[in-house]
Amino acid sequence: MEYVTFDPQALDVRTLHPLLLDGIAPRPIAFASTVDPEGRPNLAPFSFFNVFSANPPVLIFSPARRGKDNTTKHTLENVLRVPEVVVNLVDHAMVEACSLASGDFPEGVNEFEKAGLTALPSETIRPPRVAESPVQLECRVLRVDSLGDGPGAGQLVVCEITRIHYRADVMREGGRPDAHALDLVGRCGGNWYVRASGDALFEVAKPLAAPGIGVDSLPYDVRKSPAFDRNALAQLAAVSELPDETEVNEHKLIELSDLFMDLEDDAVALEKALHERAAASLRRGEVRDAWLTLLAFNAG
Repeated sequence: MEYVTFDPQALDVRTLHPLLLDGIAPRPIAFASTVDPEGRPNLAPFSFFNVFSANPPVLIFSPARRGKDNTTKHTLENVLRVPEVVVNLVDHAMVEACSLASGDFPEGVNEFEKAGLTALPSETIRPPRVAESPVQLECRVLRVDSLGDGPGAGQLVVCEITRIHYRADVMREGGRPDAHALDLVGRCGGNWYVRASGDALFEVAKPLAAPGIGVDSLPYDVRKSPAFDRNALAQLAAVSELPDETEVNEHKLIELSDLFMDLEDDAVALEKALHERAAASLRRGEVRDAWLTLLAFNAG
């Protein structure tokens, strides 16, 4: 494989910044609501953001110094004086309003009003929530860690979450939010965003009960088969144990008997057909069925 390599120390911030944003994506958006000492609200989005701890519940976002003139943002100035913030998550229905609020409005301008969004009182802190946001996190600022005083330098706002609010319409039975209903958006490079809903959402089962057997433990013919890409091999390798011989024989008799009869005199074609059938099972997320199909090739 060929690579295009960059040395961050050799690049100016205007060149380095988009390289980071284009490649490290998508990023969740912290639509941060703060107030100044006079109680005037400010609302601005930041995509240098994530949650970093559950106990205590801590998130961090970074209103970095402006690359063009090295000035600081109103959000940073506010949390240094009033150490409280609401981090609102952004769904597709409000992404244009979020972008509008990102403009460099003069100090004291109310971005809630400029973006046409509704300010909702918080329960534990002074800054208001964004009523339209599907997830609103009230936070107390623990500290602000400056990573530098030059253009583009990050200013890490470390926050402890004091309240979590979900819009009722995004919740499902069992008290968990529904990913499709949340319809969140993420930030990419340039003007690009990504929408986490519909066909863009997919599930990947994790080997939580026990480690998977690993790709190195797969049969050689499976590892080298053109029917399986890297993701497919990893799906097969994520299981902690293989189906037993009885289950394999039952699968061969009930599900694969026609295929074995049709190709009983051509072992190469039979193996190819079984691999393709197993690959189709993996695309449907049916990992056990894929293994039953593969193991049937050498079953008695």
